[in-house]
Amino acid sequence: MALELGGAAFGLLLLLRVIADTSAGAGWLRWATPLGWAEEVRPFTGAHPIVLLCPAVATVLLLIAAFRIAAGRDIATGLLPARDGGEPRLGLLSSPTTQALRAERGNLTVWLCSIGAFAYIDGVIAKSTSSAGISKGLQREAAKLGSGSIVTPTGYLAFVFIFYVLAVSLFVCAQIGAGRHEEAEERLETLLSLPVARRGWLGGRLLLAACGAIAISLAAGIFSWAGAESGGVSISLARMLEAGANCLPVALLFLGIAALTYALVPRASAGIAYGLVTLAFLWDLFGSVLGAPKWLVDLTPLEHVGLVPAEPFRVTAALIMLALAALASLAAVWAFRRRDLVGE
Repeated sequence: MALELGGAAFGLLLLLRVIADTSAGAGWLRWATPLGWAEEVRPFTGAHPIVLLCPAVATVLLLIAAFRIAAGRDIATGLLPARDGGEPRLGLLSSPTTQALRAERGNLTVWLCSIGAFAYIDGVIAKSTSSAGISKGLQREAAKLGSGSIVTPTGYLAFVFIFYVLAVSLFVCAQIGAGRHEEAEERLETLLSLPVARRGWLGGRLLLAACGAIAISLAAGIFSWAGAESGGVSISLARMLEAGANCLPVALLFLGIAALTYALVPRASAGIAYGLVTLAFLWDLFGSVLGAPKWLVDLTPLEHVGLVPAEPFRVTAALIMLALAALASLAAVWAFRRRDLVGE
């Protein structure tokens, strides 16, 4: 719960900063968030070093509060302690897949809300990028990624959707990681002692991850469109839904790869999956900028994604990635059936 509350607090503080910078008359909100304090220091436009006292004082006060709370509670308790008992709740326990949905619905809600909020903010500020003072050099380097001019609303939205492709890919890796955690904690062993097939369990996990990825991707498209419309940019909802769907081929490919690594090398699967996603993203982002040979840049699947709405959807590349994702997923289910369960 501490991690979830911390993530929610960070998202709220970031939202306050964005509102302060994009809404007329809301500049005072910068003082309500540490991210706004960083801006108020103004190191290049008339420095205000006195503002640095704000994070220093806040840190001291928070640490004092944390130590006082910790000193007055028992182990495994807190201001919001977990409940050790209660009435039985049997909802979503009819199958391993629905049980996984029950376990992951909180995380899925957080992902949906976070991506939706950031997508809405990106849509709102899309129009203001034309006057953001972005240097010509930065515009040229960003154009190499294929999004066109980032000082146009469609070019900016196409550029930021690169990061939504990354986010959805990380989400599916996290879902495979949740399955690995269930195995490492020996809860899967108990489940498989019931009349539950291994292929059904892993197939259900893959289905849940794929459905979650679809929901998050479409939420990104819908909320980006809503933000753009509220910000005065006229853009087609269909095109933004297409931009959201454009996140799926790469994400599902990484889902298949993550599942296959989990089936073959469970202990190292998280590191391999997250590492491949990070490497592919960074190489796509900086390979062309650094002037690497095209055949080398083409090794990352993100290079074969058309950046909608500035570019058309690349159907052929998407179908190839989806086919590879299906093959990897089938291979993962086949390999998982033939290995022993592995603890920590």
